[in-house]
Parts: sequence; C-alpha cells; structure tokens
Amino acid sequence: MVEIETASTKDLSEAKYANRILQLSDLNYTKSIFHEIESVPPGPECVIEKRAVIKALLLSTWLQRLYFIIRSALMSVLAMVVTFFYVSFFGQIGVILAVVMGVLIFIVGLFVTRLFDVQIVKVTKYIVRRLADHKKIRDFIMNHL
Repeated sequence: MVEIETASTKDLSEAKYANRILQLSDLNYTKSIFHEIESVPPGPECVIEKRAVIKALLLSTWLQRLYFIIRSALMSVLAMVVTFFYVSFFGQIGVILAVVMGVLIFIVGLFVTRLFDVQIVKVTKYIVRRLADHKKIRDFIMNHL
C-alpha cells in the first residue's frame, strides 16, 4: 500500500502496480473497470485514463477499508455499552451468557450499522477527504487499524 501511494503517476501505469491495486480492491469492480480500459484505443489518452483509473481504484480501496474500520468501531462500542450496563446492573456475567450476549449483540450491531449505512458512507468519504492532507495519520489508519 505504501509503495502504491508513493509511486509517481508515471509508475502507476505499470502492470505491477495495477496487480497490487487489484489485490487491494473489490475484485468484481476492479475487473469491470479494467475491461472498460482495455476497450479504449491505444494512444496517449489511454495511458492518462489508466492512471486515472488506478487512482480511482486506490481511493475505492481506502473507502472500503475506512468503512470497515468505522463500522467495526460502532459495533464494538455498542457491545461495550450493553455489556457495561448488564454487568453494572447484575454485578457479574457468566461464560455462557457472555457468549450468547456476544452473538446477539453482534447480530443487533450488524442490523444497526446497516440502518445507518448512508450516514457511515458519508462520514467515511469526509474522513478520506480530510486524510488526503495528513499522510502520516492516513498511513497509520490504513496500515495498522
């Protein structure tokens, strides 16, 4: 990922970068875009379009990763709040009850995050735009979270 981000625009048109981005992105989306690129007649416009598509795929990858991070964080906070209130009210939690609660909270978390999917996508796009100016923070989030 770091190698792709630091590559020059000229380098991004090479096949090895395209393969790396292909591994990071949604496979069906990436294949459909590459098929569209192949239909463009060869020439300087083709090279420019390939570079633009590779950058778009990289942005798509960042959006997907950040979306997953935000959604996972929301589900974790939901599980923490429910568990905290249960333990605060009853004083303890057994292993079997913890497993059952974990499964139920996970299912409810999936449902709740799907209800707010549009808002999560908006926040994700906003964060990606803000992270474009902060390379160190972006690298940390994308590579370590």
